[in-house]
Amino acid sequence: MLYKLFYSMHDIYSPFNVFRYITFRTTLAVITAMLITFILAPWIIEKLRRLSVTQHVRDDGPKTHLYKTGTPTMGGILIILSVVISVLMWGDLTNKYIQIMILAIGGFGFIGLTDDYLKTIKKSSKGLKGWYKFGAQILLALAIGLLFYSDPSDVYIAKLSIPFFKKWLIDMGWFYIPFSMLVIVGASNAVNLTDGIDGLAIGLVGIACLANGALVYISGHAGFSRYLHVLFLPGTGELTVFCGAMFGAALGFLWYNSYPAEIFMGDVGSLGLGGALGTVAVITKQEIVLAVVGGIFVMETFSVIIQVASFKLTGKRVFIMAPIHHHFEGKGWPEPKVIVRFWIIGIILALLSLTTLKVR
Repeated sequence: MLYKLFYSMHDIYSPFNVFRYITFRTTLAVITAMLITFILAPWIIEKLRRLSVTQHVRDDGPKTHLYKTGTPTMGGILIILSVVISVLMWGDLTNKYIQIMILAIGGFGFIGLTDDYLKTIKKSSKGLKGWYKFGAQILLALAIGLLFYSDPSDVYIAKLSIPFFKKWLIDMGWFYIPFSMLVIVGASNAVNLTDGIDGLAIGLVGIACLANGALVYISGHAGFSRYLHVLFLPGTGELTVFCGAMFGAALGFLWYNSYPAEIFMGDVGSLGLGGALGTVAVITKQEIVLAVVGGIFVMETFSVIIQVASFKLTGKRVFIMAPIHHHFEGKGWPEPKVIVRFWIIGIILALLSLTTLKVR
């Protein structure tokens, strides 16, 4: 909204021409989302505490987490609102990819919100039934996948890009739809599983947003994409603003979510942010790179799958506790050490993902 308003005045006052640059608007999006989250968080924390919207820690979890019972949750509402408001202010709302991203973060966030509402306000220990929750995610991802597949202007529709190779594409045909659903739903649930200790998930989301921001900017820039042999996808550069807004919101929320956390983001935040990351990857044909950028998310997810499969098949557990961050806590690592070390790995993986741009 403000982007169009200010840019429309560039004929009257030439400095307003700066609003045409994605990099400038991305900077504004980062600052706006960060300030909204940072400033409103204390009020939200107090409001949630008064309404008893607080975390219940499971008895079968790490005993060191029992003190977290009573910490306000559902802070993801603030994250999503700050992202959407920032994008509405500084993004090009006529861009179809921006519209899809708002649908993705809002839709997955609403699913998480319903689950959180049932667990915290309705006091249902299980929240939204598993099949209802997963089914809603599948339907939303299907709608997003169909939006992509039915776009006649996308010359790379149903193509899978292979990293480290110059425009090596695999035509997936109709299988592109279930594949995109797998990526989006998988990313959403992977972030949700990682959100088990203070600041871990939101920190990794922030790191992923930086890497994805670079990738979408290059994909939407004719010169850079040609030089780096990356698919040129007109219009995707605008997603840099969205990634910037997510990064800013992550920074603002991390201030209050860092150890010891004053607020948790809940499923509304983790499902919404994960769904957004998966959708960005599908739009830019960087689904495989997402698995590198979000390597920690992948590791957390597979640790749960391995643990459940091993216990059902052999009656034995591979890890002390799953997801894997709890395994290291069980080995005696203090929570802050687990968080920082996982962040370090996340940064290394993000840098590795960016090398795929040059090694082609």
